[in-house]
Amino acid sequence: MNSHSRTPTSSSILTAPRSSCGNRANPEPHGMDKLKAMIVDDEPPAREGLRLLLARDPSIEVIGEASSGQQAVALIRALRPDLLFLDVQMPEMDGFAALEQVGVEAAPLVIFVTAYDRYALRAFEAQALDYLLKPFTDERFFKALQRAKTQLAQARSQEWRQRLHGLFPQPQALPDTVDSSQPLERLLIKSGGRVSFLRVEEIDWIEAADYYVVLHVGAKTHLLRETIARLEARLDARRFLRIHRSTIVNLAQVQDWRPQDAGDFAVSLRDGTQLQCSRRRRKALEKAMRTGSSSRYRLSNT
Repeated sequence: MNSHSRTPTSSSILTAPRSSCGNRANPEPHGMDKLKAMIVDDEPPAREGLRLLLARDPSIEVIGEASSGQQAVALIRALRPDLLFLDVQMPEMDGFAALEQVGVEAAPLVIFVTAYDRYALRAFEAQALDYLLKPFTDERFFKALQRAKTQLAQARSQEWRQRLHGLFPQPQALPDTVDSSQPLERLLIKSGGRVSFLRVEEIDWIEAADYYVVLHVGAKTHLLRETIARLEARLDARRFLRIHRSTIVNLAQVQDWRPQDAGDFAVSLRDGTQLQCSRRRRKALEKAMRTGSSSRYRLSNT
């Protein structure tokens, strides 16, 4: 997936200090990498307080801090933390808007930290792990931290990833197309607590991202918790073709395609997007482009 983030300045990233104080949390598990945490709060004392608490746990490394929602979006995209301590009310962009920019499904595990209890319901709708209401006790903080560590440790195993994949229902088509033998016509898109319908014919191309897929729709992108193989099986093969192990293209959006070295093809879409067709899948592309409604597209030999 292409990154649209800007590399943060060094002043935006603070390496977690090593604490010399006692009363440490659980000792660092032998042989395990540290969990990467990020703190987002517009108040310096609040960030410092969280940093000091986290420094008491040697299994946690604070890899970055942000004082605004916009800065948080850039840091999350650049540093990919495991755990995010997120304030709600911040200037210009609040915590919920920042999550929406990143994409709720793509965001790290989130613990909201705020002085306002009225956001609790919305926080859990945004799939937050916990909601710390200021002021909170050390005991309450470390209880939330332990929950996060347990969940992250489980998520690091392949088996747990597969279990999570099955626990969260995938976006489904409308009832008239829910039969898996029928091609998908519409998808449910969830973003920032809102749900909307997307007609599959509006999708330009689809990109694989581990256990997710990114739907490219004009200038917008939508992230779904689905594998590219499972989604491919539900799409209309007359409209969509998998041209690479990580790419599915809407045939109606293909402008032209041209041979490259090593037998690969470069596929150009109507909006100028350039995709790669693998050598193994080029015959399927040629056949699709030369038959049916796709015959109006051209093969470029130049």
